[in-house]
Amino acid sequence: MDDHGIRVLDGGLSNALAERGLDLSGGLWTARLLLDAPGEIAAVHRAYFAAGASVATTASYQASLDGFVDAGMTRGEAETAIRASVGLAREVRDGLAGDGVDRLVAASVGPYGAVLADGSEYRGRYGLSRAALRDFHAPRIDLLVSAGPDLLAAETVPDLEEAEVLVELLAETGLPWWLSFTVAGDRTRAGQPLADAFAVAAGRPGALAVGVNCCAPEDVLPAVRTAVAASGLPAIAYPNRGETWDALARAWVGAGAFDPAPVAEWVAAGVTWVGGCCRVGPEDITAIAAAVAGQPEPE
Repeated sequence: MDDHGIRVLDGGLSNALAERGLDLSGGLWTARLLLDAPGEIAAVHRAYFAAGASVATTASYQASLDGFVDAGMTRGEAETAIRASVGLAREVRDGLAGDGVDRLVAASVGPYGAVLADGSEYRGRYGLSRAALRDFHAPRIDLLVSAGPDLLAAETVPDLEEAEVLVELLAETGLPWWLSFTVAGDRTRAGQPLADAFAVAAGRPGALAVGVNCCAPEDVLPAVRTAVAASGLPAIAYPNRGETWDALARAWVGAGAFDPAPVAEWVAAGVTWVGGCCRVGPEDITAIAAAVAGQPEPE
């Protein structure tokens, strides 16, 4: 772990790539760069490690077999691309070995809604059966596991029912994992009570933490308190900058700012994994790492 038993995560991948001048238009979003510009993804992983993160989250959030095949790839090529997301992060991590920092690679498992590229991950309730959700997630999780990540990150999950499917699959992998919901106030994006949502991870094999990501910073503290109480697990928190995703414009809109000051309260509430999501960049991660370094040991 990092200072005081807290892990500092990286920040948003898409905003860091956009700031490097990359075009993220199209349904594959950042996953397209696994094919077109893998070196740029590696550069972002390096930037976040340099900023103070000790966890690299892979560029597989919106990667899927169907999405790559629809883009003209064979299934074999799609499988290779998904595995490559882990390989890139591992190569960057391994290239920094020997400096005394314990770094991890977390394979991102995004929700089904992310693949639709229409903002559905902020709504949930896709109209799919549990069997259909399992059929979608299982092959991708198997591919990510085969590439050798340190852990799995089920993130930006909007819906309790999808979380239940994901937890079953994650618990079968033998790897550690975290489960992170995107929330609005005291509800999942699909409208379910957060206590019910967080409870799905309680007692499950491999569960490291449960919490929230890609939500407004002001939603973090009450959510993580609920997460710890409902799950009995440490909490994870990596909010966005407080803006709103406009699916039609494919842009973040509204006012937003990231203040590292609340990190102390989050840690006191049980957060042991902390970072940022969309629109949170390397400078913000440096500020979070500094805030973490000033924290007392968690009880």
